[in-house]
Amino acid sequence: MLRQPAFGHRLRKLRIARGLSQTALAGDGMSTGYLSRLESGARQPTDRAVGYLAARLGLQPADFEEPATGSLAHALTLAASTGSPDAVEALRRALAAEGHESAVLRWQALWLLAQADRVQGDHPAERERLTLLVELGDEVGVSELRVRGLTRLARCLRSLGEITPALDAAVEAHRLALREELGVEDRAAALLALVSVQAEAGRIVDARQHADELTDLVAGRTDALWAEAMWTSAAVRMRQGDFHGAQACLDAALERFGSQEDLVLWLRLRLAAARLHLQKLPADPEQARRRATEAEAALAFVGTPALRQDLTALKADLAFATDRYDEARTLLGELAADQPRMTYRDQVRLEILRLQLLILGGDPSGIQGLRTLAQQAQDDANIDLAAEIWRVLADALTRTGAAPAVG
Repeated sequence: MLRQPAFGHRLRKLRIARGLSQTALAGDGMSTGYLSRLESGARQPTDRAVGYLAARLGLQPADFEEPATGSLAHALTLAASTGSPDAVEALRRALAAEGHESAVLRWQALWLLAQADRVQGDHPAERERLTLLVELGDEVGVSELRVRGLTRLARCLRSLGEITPALDAAVEAHRLALREELGVEDRAAALLALVSVQAEAGRIVDARQHADELTDLVAGRTDALWAEAMWTSAAVRMRQGDFHGAQACLDAALERFGSQEDLVLWLRLRLAAARLHLQKLPADPEQARRRATEAEAALAFVGTPALRQDLTALKADLAFATDRYDEARTLLGELAADQPRMTYRDQVRLEILRLQLLILGGDPSGIQGLRTLAQQAQDDANIDLAAEIWRVLADALTRTGAAPAVG
């Protein structure tokens, strides 16, 4: 229940944070005098008044509630120490209400909220928070915060398939990290983003050069940063067709990085290894199945919707690779019935698989679908993904004996 004077204090903070006068906020649906009495705590708000003011401020009525933490600083402490959904929600409300907290505190709150969005696979929400975070980093003027915001934004944009702005953010993060002579962690994180985006953009030579720079930078470590560097280096080698080198990088990470360090990363490394076993020549479905089984066991402890979808998609690919086409169709159906929580690239891969199954079923629309998908990826500057789709299309045309499109 909303009580005075807490409601009035919060209402006034929200109004001032948005640069609104009482007259501007009141509009035509409320008298300025009534609004003034609400802010002073002299009048108890009605449900109708709360709904009207929330709409004028672009909020939900619940955003007026007093957080149990009492302030952004308290909410931030709880969210950082527990990471529970309730603590994250309290942090979201506190950030919406506390318009005059320090920029550094707001930066930290946005960082944690964006991290929570990423874990859940909600990349559009993550992008929105990270865009604000980058602006705050510029306002604060701390080089480390600027680089971290740009780095995370680049990786988020890559997940959304927005390669050109992702590349801009990654290049800027790397440039700042070098110019300001930041520590190993910030330079390595910037390189991680840069390598992954360059690879997606088809700039494989640049990506390999920076990947080698990255692995040299983190040599001798066995922490999460090192494991991600090995994974990223493996991905670049895969794109170069160096499956032996890619597997060596991933195997090192699988053997030396423990689940107690970061169980989510430990799980994702196994999903990546399983995909490598399916993509290398010749493919090794049995090893892919073994890594998928290890990942599935960990889902009992970190089973977010995004990770569950990643595993289901992997199982569909595995079923297709072992000629179990009906099972692959069933798994794709399960994914289609759920809200997508995967990256743009992984969603495109699911569409590729669906179209391949159409072709196998004698439906010619699968061929045209692959052509359209490849052209779209190419238009979006996702050159590596476009090349992958064209290869799948060429293989499909060879199997069916269809003629390539002319013009």
